[in-house]
Amino acid sequence: MSHSETEALDVESIRDEFPILDREFDGTPLVYLDNAATSQTPDQVIDSISHYYRHYNANVHRGLHQLSQEASIAYEEAHDRVAEFIGASGGRKEVVFTKNTTESMNTVAYAWGLAELGPGDEVVLTEMEHHAALVTWQQIAKKTGATVKFVEVDEDGRLDMDHARELITDDTEMVSVVHVSNTLGTVNPVSELADIAHDHDSLIFVDGAQSVPHMPVDVEAIDADFFAFSGHKMCGPTGVGVLYGKEHLLDAMQPYLYGGMMIEKVTFEDSTWHELPWKFEAGTPVISEGIALAEACDYLDSIGMERVHRHGTELAAYAYDRLQEFDDIEILGPGGDERAALVSFDMDNVHAHDVSEILNANGVAVRAGDHCTQPLHDKLGVSASTRASFYIYNTREEVDALVDALDQARELFA
Repeated sequence: MSHSETEALDVESIRDEFPILDREFDGTPLVYLDNAATSQTPDQVIDSISHYYRHYNANVHRGLHQLSQEASIAYEEAHDRVAEFIGASGGRKEVVFTKNTTESMNTVAYAWGLAELGPGDEVVLTEMEHHAALVTWQQIAKKTGATVKFVEVDEDGRLDMDHARELITDDTEMVSVVHVSNTLGTVNPVSELADIAHDHDSLIFVDGAQSVPHMPVDVEAIDADFFAFSGHKMCGPTGVGVLYGKEHLLDAMQPYLYGGMMIEKVTFEDSTWHELPWKFEAGTPVISEGIALAEACDYLDSIGMERVHRHGTELAAYAYDRLQEFDDIEILGPGGDERAALVSFDMDNVHAHDVSEILNANGVAVRAGDHCTQPLHDKLGVSASTRASFYIYNTREEVDALVDALDQARELFA
């Protein structure tokens, strides 16, 4: 599959590559709109996992036999492929495989934060951060005596950039910001925030869990010092995430997980560490998952990330417009043409969990709750919201199915 970036997606052909989309529940077709939590997986990626286990399943960097050599080469090349996908010119030395975005965040927080932060230092987050960032830096600050501050979100669901310029000062050591809000759909100006941070000799960590699957991302154009994302949101398998870091920063950091594979030399008195990125990948790593993630990068590139982005934003705008037809629905975040591929909303007199149950009875899978952004929901005065999130295989007809199912919720709780 190879397309011009200006062509619309052939959604029906894409859907044929995702076997789970054939599922029905009591004769009702599955409408999967929970892609911000986990995307579905195409045959090509599933086959790559099967091929690994059927043909060259072995541990990496530990054996001289043929299977280990083949697995090692594939695993190393997977790092290079992921680096290429996000524009990291340093290749594998700047790409660490983790379990997920959360582990990537914790790797930097523990390996960098515990060593570099202390009383008087500040970490600047935003009010729309996922718990993976908010809780992690909050707890690191408690351990180090540093202070955490939050850039405010305005009434339209955008960052208050004037407030950001006030908060980020020479006392700021780290700015940690979500690229795309998993609740609001807001696309944050991360390059501008990187410039502000660097003007104050601060580092910036970008949470790309909701951006890398949906839009072209170039970590060097952003000038991110660290960048993280997960495979399972971008057609890849669960259990693999990515931490990108500028080589000089990763090189200076000490690992915080110890064991096999990450060492160079061990004596009874001391140890030295393997070269990048292996010093941060202790123990048997995510071999099949990493190889499959590289396959997912190939798959998305074959479609074209500009086309992926356009399709998702068009569906989100359509959903926004459909939901705006109803006075009893409040949509969280910016306007329909200014958001990424998701829409979160609150329905008058119907709790999000009840909405989700009724949608599920109609074959529509969505997310209900606080989406790991409790403080943001508290600020918005909403206990929970319903989130519909879209990907390359979703259609306008599925958005219509969502809206039609909401009528049932409206009738039941009238």
